[in-house]
Amino acid sequence: MKNLHKVALVCLLAAITTAGCTGDTGTTPVNPPVDTSTGPLKTDVEAWVTTADKSVLLAKQNVSLLFRDTVNTYPTINVDDSQTFQSIDGFGYCLTGGSASLIHALDPATQDALLQELFATDSNHIGVSYLRVSIGASDMSSSTFTYDDVAAGTEDPTLAQFSIDKENTDLIPILKKILAIAPDIKILGSPWTAPVWMKTNSSFSGGSLKPANYAVYAQYFVKYIQAMKAAGITIDAITPQNEPLNGNNNPSMTMQPDEQTNFIKNALGPAFRDAGLTTKIIVYDHNADRTDYPLSILADAGANAFVDGSAFHLYAGDISALSNVHNAYPDKSVYFTEQWVGGPGNFGGDLKWHITNLIIGATRNWSRNVLEWNLASDANYGPHTSGGCSNCMGALTISGSVTRNVSYYIIGHAAKFIRPGAVRIGSDNNSTFNNVAFKRPDGKHVLLVINTGSSQQAFNIKYNGKIVTPVLPSGAVASFIW
Repeated sequence: MKNLHKVALVCLLAAITTAGCTGDTGTTPVNPPVDTSTGPLKTDVEAWVTTADKSVLLAKQNVSLLFRDTVNTYPTINVDDSQTFQSIDGFGYCLTGGSASLIHALDPATQDALLQELFATDSNHIGVSYLRVSIGASDMSSSTFTYDDVAAGTEDPTLAQFSIDKENTDLIPILKKILAIAPDIKILGSPWTAPVWMKTNSSFSGGSLKPANYAVYAQYFVKYIQAMKAAGITIDAITPQNEPLNGNNNPSMTMQPDEQTNFIKNALGPAFRDAGLTTKIIVYDHNADRTDYPLSILADAGANAFVDGSAFHLYAGDISALSNVHNAYPDKSVYFTEQWVGGPGNFGGDLKWHITNLIIGATRNWSRNVLEWNLASDANYGPHTSGGCSNCMGALTISGSVTRNVSYYIIGHAAKFIRPGAVRIGSDNNSTFNNVAFKRPDGKHVLLVINTGSSQQAFNIKYNGKIVTPVLPSGAVASFIW
C-alpha cells in the first residue's frame, strides 16, 4: 500500500500528540516537533490519519497517546462497550464489470500486488471485506448483457440458453484471485435488468418484469447462484433489483413495491427454498427517501418470511431513515450498498461527506456494511454503457498506472480496522467530532473520528474512566485503535 507505513510530516505528528495534562485550561496546545529518530514511541492507542489536503493518506502516526487520569475542558467522546448494537459484515466496493476488466488487464505482477493491497489483512493492506457485483451488466460495464440473451422476438422460458460465460473473461478470474486472498469475503449480487424478453418493453433500459415471468426470473437467480458456486464463488446475498425506482439508466428495470413483494413471496423466496439455497434476499436497494418501499414489503407476512433485510443508497433522503426501518423491524438487517463519487471530485469535501454520512452515519443507523460504488475506472471514468454513468470516479483510476482516489481512503479507514464480526458500541457523537466506535472479535476497540470544524482542535477519548487527548486538523479523519 502506497505510503501506508511512512511517518507523517512533523507538523502533523505534533498536532496529533497528547494535548492534555492535569489542570489543563482547554486551550489547544502548541506542541514541539516530535523526535522520531529513536524509533516508535510508547503508546496505548494507534492513530491512523488522512488529511483533507492529502498531505497524509491513511498513515500510522508515531505519537504517544497514553490513557491518563486527567482533567481538561476539551470535548469528550465517551466510549462505552457495555452498550452494543449491530455486528458488522464488512466494508468495500462494487466490483463492476468495468472494474474487473481494468484490473484484469494489468500486468500480472502489478495485478497481484494490487489485489494483495486491497484484500489482504496484514499491516500493509486495507482488508476490503465486502463486495457487490452486478448480475449481468451494470451501467459501469462496457456493454449491456444478461445471462440469457436471445434473438429479438424470441423467448427462453426454460432458460436453456442461460450462461455466465461472459463473466469468465474478467469478473470470475478476478473474483477467484480475491477469494484466494480473502476466502471469507462476502459477495452481494444485484441485477440492473432482467433479460429483455422477460420485460414489458423488450429493452435493456426501463420497463418492468412481466408478471407471467416471475417464476422463470426466480429460476434465473437460482441458476446464477448455482453457476457461481460451481465456479468457486459463493454469493452471500442478492437484491431483486438495483434502484427499482430508476428506469432511466442503461441497463435498468423498474419494480414497484407491490411487484417486489409479490415476486419475493410467490416466486423468488419459494424458488430459493425449493433449491435449498441459503443466499439472503435483501429488498429495495435504493435511496433513503423512500422507506415506505421496504416497509411495505416487510409488512407482508408472506414476503417477510423470505427477507433478510433492506438495502439503501443515499442519492436522496437522510441517512437517519435507516434507523426508522430498523426500529420498525429490529429482527431484519440493514445494509448500505452504493454511493458514487462524481469525478473529478473534491478530495476534502468528498472525504468529509462520505465519512460523515456513510462510514459513521450508516453504521450509527444500524447498517451492517458500507459499500462505495465502482472499485476502478479509467482516466475517462469508463468503461460504461451508452447512457450509463459518465463521471463515476472509481476508488482507483487505472490508466497505465494505478492512482488511489478518495473512496480508497474512505473505505480503507474502516475496512482495515473494523473487521467482520466487530460490534458497534456506544460513543458520544459530537457536532464537531463525528464518530463511531466498535469492539472487534480480537477484543480491541476502534474509534473512527472526523473533525468537521473549521480549525485544528483537541478532544478527549474517554474509556474506562481514563482519557487520551489527540488533536486533529480541520477535515482530517482518524482511526484510533486500542
